[in-house]
Amino acid sequence: MTKRGMLFVLSGPSGVGKGTVRKALFEQEDINFAYSISMTTRQPRDGEVDGKDYFFVTKDQFKKAIDQGQMLEYAQYVDNFYGTPLKYVNDTLDSGQDVFLEIDVNGATQVREKMPEGILIFLTPPDLLELKSRLINRGTEPIEVIEKRIEQAKQEILMMKHYDYAVVNDKIENAVENIRQIINVEHLQVKQVYSDYEQMLTINEKGEAK
Repeated sequence: MTKRGMLFVLSGPSGVGKGTVRKALFEQEDINFAYSISMTTRQPRDGEVDGKDYFFVTKDQFKKAIDQGQMLEYAQYVDNFYGTPLKYVNDTLDSGQDVFLEIDVNGATQVREKMPEGILIFLTPPDLLELKSRLINRGTEPIEVIEKRIEQAKQEILMMKHYDYAVVNDKIENAVENIRQIINVEHLQVKQVYSDYEQMLTINEKGEAK
């Protein structure tokens, strides 16, 4: 029987650099995750591609998916919806492949409730001034929206206590290396490998099952 894959969730405040860190992680040759693309009702930013960065849908389409129980998690954030399709995640995990999600804090809380075996990683900025600077430099939102995001970020950082790990995004390469270490540690846990050794002990010296 195929061993079910592991679910890793990267989350944190808006502007902390989740997307940048995730892309840098996936550019490494030995990383073999299935990346679950989120669904959103916000408009695409410059360079974003539908079906690659996000599934861009209308609010009516998103609400229909919620009503039909098709979402692993979803949240409304600054007048837009974000969420993760449930079927894709379950099918991929059942195939034995690990899945990596990059989602907001509210979504991660829902994942914890529905899939408590998932590993939650909180990506945090060095401080709030740095977070505000990153949001301003991104140049995608007016200052009043940025101020709302900073206030929300304060509350989200307090939710870190519900996560398994915290990683500071001071430098992208440092954050990526710390996440890699987390992935390696999780794969070495006894609960992940015990069934393999149970199976090994049922095989006799001739390679036949007892």
